[in-house]
Amino acid sequence: MNNLTEAIIEIPMGSRNKYEICKERGIIKLDRVIYSSMNYPAEYGYIENTLALDGDPLDILVLTSEPTFPGCIVTARILGFLSVVDNGDEDFKVIAVNDVDPRFNHINTLDDVAPHSLAEIKNFFETYKTLQNIPVIVNDYHGKDESLALLESCKKRYKENH
Repeated sequence: MNNLTEAIIEIPMGSRNKYEICKERGIIKLDRVIYSSMNYPAEYGYIENTLALDGDPLDILVLTSEPTFPGCIVTARILGFLSVVDNGDEDFKVIAVNDVDPRFNHINTLDDVAPHSLAEIKNFFETYKTLQNIPVIVNDYHGKDESLALLESCKKRYKENH
């Protein structure tokens, strides 16, 4: 099964601004600035034509060496996903690398990612909504095969609802 997908980036790595792409208006809107002092640890966006259990497109974090910009499409190589419960909703976060960044050519599974990088991502989601008093439970990472199955189920759900 092909583990490449297109990620539509909403929030560049290193930003505290939470942008959202408004498809109806064809614009990028600043939704909010996150309340914590933390920055997004990777490019953050979504996979088009998917529908996750929280009613939104499937989220994706793309590890890369340089930030892009909101609305940028990045070819992403899927490694796995992080299971998160955000305010009571299951909210899976696909973890991928930028497929056109040669610094990530050797990374094909979550086991290839530096353990500290995975810990930072977990820590970000454990704490980024603390000052808003919104409960977030961060569970475990899951591997590539489970992530590809999740992607297919979210594509199927999208087709069934559109």
